[in-house]
Parts: sequence; structure tokens; C-alpha cells
Amino acid sequence: MAKFDKPDLERRMKGAVESLKHDLVGLRTGRANTALLEPIMVDVYGQHMPITQVATISAPEPRMLTVQVWDKSSIGPVEKAIRSAGLGLNPINDGNTLRLPIPDLTEERRKELAKLASKYAENARIAIRNVRRDGMDALKTDENKKEISEDERKRAETDLQKLTDEIIKQADEAAAAKEKEILGK
Repeated sequence: MAKFDKPDLERRMKGAVESLKHDLVGLRTGRANTALLEPIMVDVYGQHMPITQVATISAPEPRMLTVQVWDKSSIGPVEKAIRSAGLGLNPINDGNTLRLPIPDLTEERRKELAKLASKYAENARIAIRNVRRDGMDALKTDENKKEISEDERKRAETDLQKLTDEIIKQADEAAAAKEKEILGK
């Protein structure tokens, strides 16, 4: 049975683009957005957990986030994780709640966020190319097992490369749109 599965490869490539879009939503443009904190991992109970598993995040005002920590003993690690996330946020401790005022974006901070968006896009491109590599390896394996001919492998590789180029273009467009939004152009 052939190992090459184009629909599965396409699904995995599109998954990388969706992951990129999810990461880009977290990059702020001056307004409070709960997705900003979702990638943060907190070291509590002896393991790394997403912040959403130890606290409730809300945006009560356009320029303020609140993090309601469920276990009072976890407030220190949550505060530390937010500070060390590189988001430029300084939590204000109010008992079990952390208030996070969203500061105005300076030109320097906008450039940093644009670089971060570029980094996310590069990680997505790498993930997409890794999926392509898996597909190419599967095609070579199929050819070596005599399940497909050399011509079929070459045709499938060309199709796979076209798909890869199309998906990478989608990732680049998503990143470019976010960079434009961040830089206010």
C-alpha cells in the first residue's frame, strides 16, 4: 500500500497556516485581546500548563486585560510567566486578580511586534516545508517499493511543490497583513 497521502499532507500544511493565524491574533495592536495571553505557559504544580488552565482571562476595558487566577498559590508563577513572555506587559496584583494595562504602542514596540510576526511566519514556512519533505520521502519510498513509477513520482513531486508554494503564499499573506496592521500602514 502506498504511503503517499496528498490530502493528509494538504491538511497538515493548512494546519500550519491556521496555527500561524492563531499566533498572529495574539500579537496586539494597541487593544486588549484575550488571545494575547493564550500562548503563555505557566510553571505550576510541577509542570508547564497553558495560562488558560490556571486562570480566566477577560478584557473588561478596551485597554485592560484581567487574569483571574483560580488558586491563590499560583498567582506568583502566573505573574512571572506574563512578565517573562516578552509581551511588554506589567501585571498589577489585586489579590487573586492580575490587571494588565495595555500600554500605547511605540514605534520601537511596533517594529518588535512586526519582527515577531515575521518569526511566526518563518516557523510556519518551516513546518510547511517539513510536511513537503515527508511527502517527498513517502514518494521515494513508494517508488523504491515499486508501487509507483519514476514518472508518477516526478508528477506527484511537482504537484506537491505547487501545493507547498500555494500554502506558503497563504502564510506569507497572513503575516504581511498582520505586519501592515501592526505598523499602521
